Amino acid sequence: MLYFILALEVILVLKALGDIGLIMALSAMSTLALLYVWATRHKFGENLIPLEREEIPWLYDGIAELAKKARVQMPRVYLCDDYIPNAYSFGNTIVLSLGLFEVLDEDEIIAVAAHELGHIKNRDTKWFPLVTYGRFLMLITTLILLIAGNAAVKVAALTLYIAYELARSDFMKKREFLADETALRLLTIPMSLKRALEELKYYEDLRMNVRVNAVPSIEPGIEREKRFAFFTETHPSYEERILRITFEMNNLMRIKQVQ
Repeated sequence: MLYFILALEVILVLKALGDIGLIMALSAMSTLALLYVWATRHKFGENLIPLEREEIPWLYDGIAELAKKARVQMPRVYLCDDYIPNAYSFGNTIVLSLGLFEVLDEDEIIAVAAHELGHIKNRDTKWFPLVTYGRFLMLITTLILLIAGNAAVKVAALTLYIAYELARSDFMKKREFLADETALRLLTIPMSLKRALEELKYYEDLRMNVRVNAVPSIEPGIEREKRFAFFTETHPSYEERILRITFEMNNLMRIKQVQ
């Protein structure tokens, strides 16, 4: 669906602006391609610490075992010097914040790593950047069409951009659920993923409550910037993930009983 919308956008640019539109579209795509190459080669920040087995053997060995079960290469693992619990993945790399170690136990941290490994196994770390840069391309071409196009073209451009945003949000949410399902099949203790999400949800709710009741600006930067959810909501809620994990665990138990 995303590729179909992008194709329609390119056709609209060509129809509305002709050769000039083609040059603009190619220039935008070339620029984004260069930015993608640069970003993938300059991903590391100063606050990322390579995980050494000697320092945290249970974590290193746990991720190695997960990678073996998933039949993927052992990922590079980094610790992020950030007290807010967080985890993400890119390429063949998993990043875990030090804040996770404050609120989760060992099994739960392994479960979080399993979710990120699920993204790697399912090739989401390759798809997500393409989807994001496709969004940038849609934004650039839509702005061009809003400036240079007639009324019909402007309406079509806005419609395609909204359609892309909706499709992008739906796609990325589904991939989050799929990463959870993959993690459940990799983990020795599947329940640990559910417990980890419950703990993170509790921490997030507590943090939000503290922020609401605290003196303004007493804790700057702890909350992520809030924007219009229509354009940024690409992750399912903790409640949605916990509910789906519960259903998936019940299904796995039924399958084991039948076997």
